[in-house]
Amino acid sequence: MKNRSWAFLAGGLLVALLLAGVVSNYASSHPDGLDSSLLKGCTVDADDNIVGGSCPAQQARDHELADSPLADYGVRGVRNSFVSTGLSGVLGVLVTFAIGAGGFWLLRRRGGTPTDADAATPTEGDPATSGDVRRRADAAS
Repeated sequence: MKNRSWAFLAGGLLVALLLAGVVSNYASSHPDGLDSSLLKGCTVDADDNIVGGSCPAQQARDHELADSPLADYGVRGVRNSFVSTGLSGVLGVLVTFAIGAGGFWLLRRRGGTPTDADAATPTEGDPATSGDVRRRADAAS
């Protein structure tokens, strides 16, 4: 990989880490569109707990992975919510980057895409290797 490609990749990774680690802490804590539509018909208090009415959100239950180390946009065991959210975002970016890089590395090892050298090298039976094409090229120059 060329130096410019590495610099671009490193710059993109740095921006993603910065956004995940710092900016993610400033995201809205209010429900998004799906959450608010599930709460239609219910009365909620200041802590977003359902206190009356009837709505689909009343049938909600915890996800199977609710006890996982990175549940609820934080890292379990880290008491500072700013650090917990930022660390969770950074870990998510690093895991995603590692999986993507590993996938591209596997594709490259398997020869998934031809390189420029492969495209420039004529193969046996290729029309570019026949004498007819060479004679036309000589006649044109």
